[in-house]
Amino acid sequence: MGAGLSQDEASKSEASSEQKQVTNQAEPSQSTPTVKLVHSKPTAVQVRPCTDNEVKPVERTLGKYWVDKNSNNCFMLYSKELSITWVEDQRYWRWVNLKETSNELIEVAELLNVCWLEVSGKFNTSKLSPGTLYEVAFVIMLKDPAYGWQVPVNIKLVFPDGTRQESKVNLMEKVRGQWIKIPAGEFQTPVRKQGEIEFSMMETKGGEWKKGLVVKGVTIQPKSRVSE
Repeated sequence: MGAGLSQDEASKSEASSEQKQVTNQAEPSQSTPTVKLVHSKPTAVQVRPCTDNEVKPVERTLGKYWVDKNSNNCFMLYSKELSITWVEDQRYWRWVNLKETSNELIEVAELLNVCWLEVSGKFNTSKLSPGTLYEVAFVIMLKDPAYGWQVPVNIKLVFPDGTRQESKVNLMEKVRGQWIKIPAGEFQTPVRKQGEIEFSMMETKGGEWKKGLVVKGVTIQPKSRVSE
């Protein structure tokens, strides 16, 4: 479904079953340091200098990686790393600069007006720490005027073996003006089949025009340490 389609046309069509992964990572130069992910396969991740020693950007505006107090890998995928339908059409969405507490400048996606909400992404579970209970959650904000959220949004997490966790969330009941987490699901590593997990936040059936949603990204973090 391209950006040239109108919202009215899109609301009458079926949502695409294929998820698109946004890839925009540059080749590391000789002067760019790399860091190896602990507790995972020796995959090099491009990093840039950061004032916060505990937070190491994977790629500016795309995401970050850090290790928690239990030495578990943690990830944040920013909006630029997600697939958002019509995000490049300025009639429906706009990119807004946001300065993180680590002084990192990122971009968040602000919804201006759509009736077809579709936000999705993917992540490879091989980067996660073993023996750990992980939670996947969307990080969003609702800012006034926020309207069109009478119909609950569908939150889904799909595992490499095809099993899934699904839920419905009523955003009308959520607090305004601050970042909140909307859990998509949880799982223990290692998963039964290594590969990519897919997560999505959608509302395409209600036909209500929506406004006021700001999408920061998706966190993949441990909930608690699984006993040996």
